[in-house]
Amino acid sequence: MTTSTVLLLLLSVIIAAGLSFYQYLYKVKNQSKWYWFLAFLRFISLLSVFLLLINPIISRKIIEIKKTPLPIVVDNSKSISELKATKEASSLYRAISENKAITEKYDVQLFSFAEEFQSLEKLDFKGNQSHIDGVAKNVKQLYRNTNYPIVLFTDGNQTMGNDYVFGFQENASVYPIVLGDTTTILDIKINQINVNKYAFLKNKFPVEVFLQYNGNESITTNFSIQSGNQTVHKQTIAFSKDKKAQAVTVLLNADKVGIAKYKAIISSNIKERNTVNNTKNFAVEVIDQRSEIALISAINHPDLGALKRSIEQNQQRKVTILKPNEVKSLQNYNVLILYQPNASFKPIFDQNKVAQVNTFLITGTATDFNFLNQKQDEFWFKLANQKEDYLATYESGFNLFSQSNINFENFPPLENNFGTIAVKAKVNTLLSARIRNVQLQNPLLTFTENGSKRSAYLFGENIWKWRLENHLSKKSFEEFDLFSDKIMQFLVSNSSKKNLNVTYESFYNAGESIEITAEYFNKNYEFDEKAQLTIQIVNSKTKASKNYDLLKSNNSYKVNLDGLEAGTYSFKVTEKLSNSSFSGAFEVLDFEIEKQFVNPDKNRLEQLAANTNGMVYYPNQMEKLIQNLIANNNYIPTQKETIKKSPLIDWVWLLIIAVIALATEWFVRKYNGLL
Repeated sequence: MTTSTVLLLLLSVIIAAGLSFYQYLYKVKNQSKWYWFLAFLRFISLLSVFLLLINPIISRKIIEIKKTPLPIVVDNSKSISELKATKEASSLYRAISENKAITEKYDVQLFSFAEEFQSLEKLDFKGNQSHIDGVAKNVKQLYRNTNYPIVLFTDGNQTMGNDYVFGFQENASVYPIVLGDTTTILDIKINQINVNKYAFLKNKFPVEVFLQYNGNESITTNFSIQSGNQTVHKQTIAFSKDKKAQAVTVLLNADKVGIAKYKAIISSNIKERNTVNNTKNFAVEVIDQRSEIALISAINHPDLGALKRSIEQNQQRKVTILKPNEVKSLQNYNVLILYQPNASFKPIFDQNKVAQVNTFLITGTATDFNFLNQKQDEFWFKLANQKEDYLATYESGFNLFSQSNINFENFPPLENNFGTIAVKAKVNTLLSARIRNVQLQNPLLTFTENGSKRSAYLFGENIWKWRLENHLSKKSFEEFDLFSDKIMQFLVSNSSKKNLNVTYESFYNAGESIEITAEYFNKNYEFDEKAQLTIQIVNSKTKASKNYDLLKSNNSYKVNLDGLEAGTYSFKVTEKLSNSSFSGAFEVLDFEIEKQFVNPDKNRLEQLAANTNGMVYYPNQMEKLIQNLIANNNYIPTQKETIKKSPLIDWVWLLIIAVIALATEWFVRKYNGLL
């Protein structure tokens, strides 16, 4: 407090005492105890009021000891139990977390991970995936701007996510505890199979198989691929101490429509401890058609290459870039992409009046809008020669197909001529246009349906920037490519709109997420948020069935069927009120990735420790790790001194004291007849 505040407080005490004395004791002949008591009450009430008026600032010194965080993270996946290290993992983390010297120095926090990173409550070692990179991302969020150590109990075998070796921050030192027997065990395994999900009838499709050998002897193995009881490929593979990995590429025939199931097998005369990883199932869906898409443009533009690459990410699509004068017939194409049409497109528009091929029309600064006004009836263009940049606004009411907002609002603007686009037909708009923060009535991306004829319109060029921006923000083109694929899927299909649409995969690997998505539309083809969707799953072999409710999520309904055993399943999705239904089938392939390992990945854990200035330890070195953590002077608890200032007027009890003193004084005077 300042000197002036102290003087005011002393003056308040003197004035309060003086007034109290003057009112109750001055010139009073009979100074009984009641007068002294009343004078005291008056003194308290007056002093409280004066204190509230002066409102001095009270300073308090708070001393806090801040410990360095010590996250202890335990691998809770199935691979730990497969390596017979569950007892070590369950007991050893307690040796650190319950050590008295450790808890005095560190703020110990326990976590576990498998597919997800979470607080450690119970270890069951039943996780279907190991996501060590997820640990790096989560601790980075939890402990920002802090230097801290991490104790990581794991076998180092990651099955999902990015490379964890380079995922941890520089301010985090990782101390991996290697779980599992590091003794080299002779093992041959199928490490990975790369194959497209779709193949086309009467074509050959490639299968790339990566084989791995763990041992020092030279051996010869037999590799084969089976389809049912038939062997469709067989060859001999040699391994040695210096040749421990082999890549095999095989071309298989797609000769029957439907799901073709295969089994890759590698075997030898040597007895192995783990034979689960000697076989791996995979499947390919053979389809009898391929969407042929003509991308027609009279000009060269980066959009053409971006559209072709994006659309052809789906193996069912083939895009051919053509000049208008190169198009002889439209009968061979399922979709026409008309890029910035001008008068040279006249023969194409004339042919399409008869062919009725679905179109995706994209305009830009090189478009002849007068020509478009003559050749289509959905829009009327009143545009000047001035160029303008148009940003996108996502319309959540769009219901032609399921499309989430992939951050459209932050995509770069598209360029088109400035003016008005008048809508003459019934349209369904996914993206509307705005100029900076001014929302316009013009659509940016919209769709029309006229009987079986479907059309899409994008009013702006430079969509290649959208694909690039999506990659910069998400480190992948996947979201944008899925967006373009849904547009193509809408245009490829001429079937009438259904009230109930269900999205699912034809096959899943055991242990992977099995998710089925459904959309239900009312009679006006608006998304119905009150739909009651259920799904019945039937095992085709055992005939056992289960029923689940689909839960609403944004503009769709979802159900997660994780945990289904390998086998073939049929399902039926039903909407209770309308009795609309959809039937389908899928297969869960017998493959558990966490059972593929015979040794911990010691080398990668050592590399992780070296990158973060940590050190690798083994279960028999726990005492050494504890002593290292205790002796490490980089992680000393710090004393933090905080001075907290609070005004006296915030002290509610001071006002309460004043009120109680005045009330008590009034009652005492009333009782003694002094009023």
